[in-house]
Amino acid sequence: MALQGNLRDFSASEILQLVGSQKKSGCLTLEWGSERAVVWVHEGRIVSTRQPGMAKDDPLLVFLRQSHRLSDEQYRGLATIQRESGRDLEDLLLNGRYLDSRELTMFVERQILDDLMRLVRWDNGSYRFDPNTKWPHTPLVLLSMEGVMIEAARRVDEQKRYVGVFKDPHQLLGVRDLPDPDEPLSEEEAEIFGIIDGLHTVAEVVAAAPLSEYEAYEALQRMLDSNWIEFVGRREPGGPTPVVEPAVKASRPRNVLAGEIAIAVLVVAALAGLRLVSAGLHLEGRVAPEHDVFAAAQVRDLRYALDLYRRERGAYPRRLDDLVEDRWVARDQVTLEGYAVAYRVGNGGQDYRLELKPDR
Repeated sequence: MALQGNLRDFSASEILQLVGSQKKSGCLTLEWGSERAVVWVHEGRIVSTRQPGMAKDDPLLVFLRQSHRLSDEQYRGLATIQRESGRDLEDLLLNGRYLDSRELTMFVERQILDDLMRLVRWDNGSYRFDPNTKWPHTPLVLLSMEGVMIEAARRVDEQKRYVGVFKDPHQLLGVRDLPDPDEPLSEEEAEIFGIIDGLHTVAEVVAAAPLSEYEAYEALQRMLDSNWIEFVGRREPGGPTPVVEPAVKASRPRNVLAGEIAIAVLVVAALAGLRLVSAGLHLEGRVAPEHDVFAAAQVRDLRYALDLYRRERGAYPRRLDDLVEDRWVARDQVTLEGYAVAYRVGNGGQDYRLELKPDR
């Protein structure tokens, strides 16, 4: 028997907590005006907040594009395949090798949290939970109801604080200081440093960041709290806008790509080098690559070049030297002093593994 009612009487959080505590399976549909949302539950755990298939407004598709993980070209390719096959987006992403299972699982979790943040704020509308309608695929995630609801509520509270700090989207952001080399820093946060240059506004940085809107503001707040960035002025609306390119770019001629990657790596290297010198550190004392701004940028740029190589050639190169010999990248872009670069290709050139390990 379906459970239904009005969100004025019971909030989305209360309905989900009830479903979770009773370990129900089914689909919760919520509507408010023109907005509609779904939450699929399996034995009291959330497995998805999107409809099967691949609609234009599919929340996962929107999230991946907002996070700059899918380019326009990739989206068009997915849309074509989906129209012909009718397969689900998650299946297409995995079998088309757009993302591996671990990365896709991470994005699905982030997308679900992003959707729940919106739903827990609804104070009106209707709901209907149908236990006879089940998620038709093998779920990628099984999220604890209590855990995700606590996290969604925390994010809503934090977002109120961010609105106060970044209330003027036309303020300009500049770098005040770089993080210490041993400071944990995600790859996405490292990329944000390449956008913050004193010329771009808060709104432009958030739009260009390879993160959802909430995650971008969360990262900027952390950088402000750590005194890595600061407000350096304001640009009046309607003024000249510098170009900010997203993290995912369409395929370009390889000679242009090599130049762009070289410039990006040199800029990050210069900044990281200044920080290392000022701290009196040596390359032999580097921290883990994922916490090193320079190393993270090196891996990111190599992965970008590898993906474009596969897109044009149909397979990843057998060795990194092939990228150099075919002039996709420069020689110094496949080596990094203080690190050993390990590259292995498998599955007939359709998979690869790239690692950067401290060379002690």
